[in-house]
Amino acid sequence: MKFQTTIPLEKRSRKLIDYNSKILLLGSCFSENIGQKLDYFKFQNYQNPFGILFHPKAIEQFITDVINTKSFTKEDLIFQNERYHSFDAHSSLSEVDENMILNNLNSQIIATSKFLKNTSHLVITLGTAWVYRFIEDDKIVANCHKIPQKKFLKELLTIAEISESLEAIISLVKNVNPDINLLFTVSPVRHLKDGFVENMQSKSHLISAIHEVIDKRKSIHYFPAYEIMMDELRNYRFYAEDMIHPNNTAIQYIWEKFTFTWFSENTTATLKEIDTIQKGIAHKPFNPKSKEHLKFLHNLSLKQELITSKFPHISF
Repeated sequence: MKFQTTIPLEKRSRKLIDYNSKILLLGSCFSENIGQKLDYFKFQNYQNPFGILFHPKAIEQFITDVINTKSFTKEDLIFQNERYHSFDAHSSLSEVDENMILNNLNSQIIATSKFLKNTSHLVITLGTAWVYRFIEDDKIVANCHKIPQKKFLKELLTIAEISESLEAIISLVKNVNPDINLLFTVSPVRHLKDGFVENMQSKSHLISAIHEVIDKRKSIHYFPAYEIMMDELRNYRFYAEDMIHPNNTAIQYIWEKFTFTWFSENTTATLKEIDTIQKGIAHKPFNPKSKEHLKFLHNLSLKQELITSKFPHISF
C-alpha cells in the first residue's frame, strides 16, 4: 500500500549546482532555511542582503537598487519606535543610529552588486502576493516596521502584476549577468495572518505568475517546495509549533529533494564528506586528552585538508 503521493521531480542535466557555484538567495524566510543548509555544507552563497523580502515587488525594488548601485540617504529613512528603518528592507537592518543603518544598507548594495555579477544561480522564493502601500507617498513597502496599519492600504497583486515584476527582475539580472540561472520557488510558509482563504489566493497568484513567465522563457526554472509541503508532507507533524512554518524535518526533506534535482553526483558525495566533518567538529568527547580522541582529531584534520585542497574557498 502507498500512504503518500510523490511530486514528480525531473533531475537536471545541465547547469547544476556544485562547489564552484555562487548562489544568491532572495525572498521569503524559507530562502534562509535553504541558505542555512548551504552554509552548513560550505557552498559559496549570499542570503537576503536586505533581510527577508516577502513579495515580488520588494525583490524587484531591491534588484533595481543593486543594479543602479543606489546610495541611501537620510531622506530614505523613517523613524519609528526609537529606531531608524527603511521601507525597502527588513527590520533586521534597522538601527538606533542613523549612520549605522545607512552604512548597512549601502554596504549591502555594494556587496550584492559585486556578487551578482559572478552569481551562477539566483534562487528567489516568493512568500506572498499581499502587499502594503504607504498612503503618504503611495509606495509599496517591503516591511511596515510596526507602523500603524491605518497608514497603509493592503492590496493583492494580480497575476499580471506579479508576472510583470518577475519579468523585470529577470531582465535586470540578465543585463548584468547573461549566464545567470534563475530558479523560482514559492515558500511553504503559510501567511495565515492574511486569512486561510486569502493565503491560498495569494499562493495561487504567485504560482500562476511564475508559470506564466516560465512558459515564455526556457532558461527560468521552478522548484516545487510549496507543493512538496502541501502534498507529500500533508501532516501537521511536519510543522513547527506555530503550525505555520515547516519544522526541521520538513526542511531537511525538501532540501534532499532540492539536492536530488539540482546537484551533481560528485557534489552529493562531497556533501556527505562535509557532513561527516561538521559532525566531527561538533562532537564533544568524554575525555579530550585520550589517545582515541587525539587520533580522531588527527583523522578529522586530514579530512578537512583533503576538502580544502579540492575547494580552497572552504574553511572550517
